[in-house]
Amino acid sequence: MKVKRLVIVGITSLLSMVTLVGCGTNNSSQPKKVNSTAKFMVKDIIATMDPSLNTDVIGSQAATNTMEGLYRYEGKTLKPALATKIVKPTNNGLTYTFPLRHSKWSNGDELTAADFVFAWRRTVDPKTKSQYAYIYEGIANAEAITAGKEPVNSLGVKALDKYTLQVTLEKPIPYFNKLMTGEFYFPQNKKVVKKWGKKFGTNSKASVFNGPYKLVNWDSPDNTWTEIKNNNYWNAKNVKVKKLQYQVVKDPTTALNLYQSNKLDDVTISGDNAKQMRGDKDYNSRKMNSIFYLAPNLKRQALFRNKKIRQAISLSIDRVQLTKKVLGDGSKPLSSLVPQNMSFDPADKTKDFVDEVKPSAAKYVKYDPKKAKKLWQQGLAETGNQGKKFNLVLLGDDTDVSKKQCEFIQNQLEKLPGMKITLNNVPFKSRISRSGSGDFDLVVTTWTADFPDPINFLTLMTSKASYNWGKWTNKKFDQLVARSMKEDANNANRRWQDLKNAQNILNEEQGVSPLYQLGEAHLTKSRVKNLIISPNGNYNLATLRLTD
Repeated sequence: MKVKRLVIVGITSLLSMVTLVGCGTNNSSQPKKVNSTAKFMVKDIIATMDPSLNTDVIGSQAATNTMEGLYRYEGKTLKPALATKIVKPTNNGLTYTFPLRHSKWSNGDELTAADFVFAWRRTVDPKTKSQYAYIYEGIANAEAITAGKEPVNSLGVKALDKYTLQVTLEKPIPYFNKLMTGEFYFPQNKKVVKKWGKKFGTNSKASVFNGPYKLVNWDSPDNTWTEIKNNNYWNAKNVKVKKLQYQVVKDPTTALNLYQSNKLDDVTISGDNAKQMRGDKDYNSRKMNSIFYLAPNLKRQALFRNKKIRQAISLSIDRVQLTKKVLGDGSKPLSSLVPQNMSFDPADKTKDFVDEVKPSAAKYVKYDPKKAKKLWQQGLAETGNQGKKFNLVLLGDDTDVSKKQCEFIQNQLEKLPGMKITLNNVPFKSRISRSGSGDFDLVVTTWTADFPDPINFLTLMTSKASYNWGKWTNKKFDQLVARSMKEDANNANRRWQDLKNAQNILNEEQGVSPLYQLGEAHLTKSRVKNLIISPNGNYNLATLRLTD
């Protein structure tokens, strides 16, 4: 697990108003024309359209709109896309052979199995510096290639012929087919990538598409962009909405005003706006497989290497007040790193993963300022910092919601003796860059599921993970996660126990402090149909419909 992926606070899709064309006549027999343009709002710009380099949900949604992989979600159902069928592995779960459709790129080039081979090799190549290269672990030689120990062409993927792709694994991956919906496994056009080099994916001219839509007149700094129907898409006849328009809107009040003035069909609201509109007929809340958590930088601040200090920080945060009073959008307090109602015990499908690890989680996520101060003082004593003052910077996004939640966390943490928090709210792209380079003391960050499995989130905290920005490490945790992916991969019950044990360690250690599971409060016009979130966190807009 888009292991997804980084989320902007309050990110959403917003869809356009109806335009009825009647030429000034009241003739009721004249058919009404449906405006086939959907207008969306997002919280920030597209950072890149390079599938190997994207790290966030904005780029992921744009890729899902404009690109196609082997499979695509329709609702919660996995469906064949460029693959002609859902493939079952052979060779004891180690070999996948995908028959491909005959299809074309948006520039008219033929799309073949070689485009997958090129794309996958490019992503694992250390020269590409893809932060998602680790998600290929389990494919033959992938880990060795990213470590620079094996040549790129030794990756376990090959084109048996123009329309047959074969993948060889080193170990069974129970969720491998689900992974194939992610943009990091999409094909890439070698000719276009080579032509544009480092500029590939930075604008619409330096990009090429094979999905339902194609980007036009876009440059990476743009706050607006348009996607039009791609007539070369293999399933173009079933794409009914001809144009998608996007605009960056960071203020939820502005979003509400646009909705009420009939300029948007679907908006995300939060805080006071959400409370105000809760009784409206258009109000609805969507529970997402997205989590928000607070990551302390153990590499930069030695203080955070003390477990009691981290536990004290977690106990200082009132998650109920945060979700109800600050967010007000249907988000729920988060007790572990894994979202609720996403993964279930293979031995008993009624048992949620989160509920099964709740005993260990409850000790350090329930608001308890008295216990927090006690652990804080003990931690200061253990680290030789009694009586000292700490001025730490909390990094977050510059959206209205992010600013408010960071202010809330600042207020909570400054109740710890000697703690001073300075806020630094920056554009999403800057926050990601600074998080990746370790330029923070504390950061509020996010992750969205690429597929519904706890491993999607737990791998974030392994020692060598690209997104383990706080650099918390635990040898036993690493071993349990590795065991679930290797020797226990084909034993569902043992694998489940490995994952629970790993989460229990993280709960005890508070390597990061879970904050909340995202809920999106929406106002949605009745003309918008089939706007359904997939298990990988994206909307499949190929099936979007607009009505009168």
